[in-house]
Amino acid sequence: MIYMLTEIERKILAGDRLNVEEGIYLLYEVDVLDLGEMANEVRFAKNPNQSVTFVVDSNPNYTNICDTDCSFCAFYRKANSPEAYTLSVDQVIQRVAFAASKGATTILLQGGHNPDIPFEYYLTLVRETRRNFPQITPHFFSASEIYAMSQYTSKTTYQVLEALNEAGQYTLPGGGAEILSSRVRQKISPKKCDIQTWLRIHGEAHKLGWRSTATMMFGHIENMNEIVEHLNLIRDLQERTSGFTAFIPWSFKSNNTKLSKHVNKNAGSNQYLRLLAVSRLYLDNFSHIQASWFSEGKKVGQIALHFGADDFGGTLIEENVHAATGHINQTSTQEVIELIKEAEFIPVQRNTLYEILD
Repeated sequence: MIYMLTEIERKILAGDRLNVEEGIYLLYEVDVLDLGEMANEVRFAKNPNQSVTFVVDSNPNYTNICDTDCSFCAFYRKANSPEAYTLSVDQVIQRVAFAASKGATTILLQGGHNPDIPFEYYLTLVRETRRNFPQITPHFFSASEIYAMSQYTSKTTYQVLEALNEAGQYTLPGGGAEILSSRVRQKISPKKCDIQTWLRIHGEAHKLGWRSTATMMFGHIENMNEIVEHLNLIRDLQERTSGFTAFIPWSFKSNNTKLSKHVNKNAGSNQYLRLLAVSRLYLDNFSHIQASWFSEGKKVGQIALHFGADDFGGTLIEENVHAATGHINQTSTQEVIELIKEAEFIPVQRNTLYEILD
């Protein structure tokens, strides 16, 4: 085992790629502080300054009606529920206007898989956001929503993306990945698009010139091998397309979900920092690893900046999906700036594409 760690350290210093066995070894065997030190070395080799980026953004939702029944989700409702809703285009644009008034440059708009929404609705949302708020990037619709649109309209996923592209969209959020393991997905989201479809949609988006993020929701029924399997799949796609801007992991929030009884009690701050550091070491072709002050807490978010992360995520002017589990964590642009400074880094505001704004 000492030989394994020595070989991993040699590879990291040489810039050589880690393999699956080495990724699993890091997650299982190496002290978390040692991981943090190794990850930080790689972080500064890729981004050799004290800057930490963040984006002013908001995460509104256009509908909570969904026919996919994921057991980890507390947000969705059936169409006949008294709590079900679908916003009009004007109502969504009002949410965007509010975020714009607070300085937002990114809107991450997502919703349930609602078969009653016409395809033109999605295109109009993109067009109206572009028309009314040229300073805002419409970072809309996860891969699973793209897949649902294709199912409801008999279009291919590429045709859906082409239509959205023509309307003015050119980035895709990484939601819907959860854990890219067939075993896990069959248990927690059997109706959702499968692994290869999620990867294919991101690859198609990259082919159109879009950039996207890759995400992971851990801390439920997955094992360490499946975490590395997930990292391996997105690293392979990045090798082919170079379309991912960042990797963003967060821990499962279980309250009010059907999956709550299966929450991994060990998936606390220590495991989050361990996974974050390993992702920096393993995802050698990703420029950015994002810390999450929102899902893990502000103090852990600050610590994560010393475990390989170089980005602090968004300000989340509005957020409803985690809120449905009772997890509410709020901040402001000024507080984000102060949190980054307290962690002894230089705060730098970016846009969706990681271009520097301020």
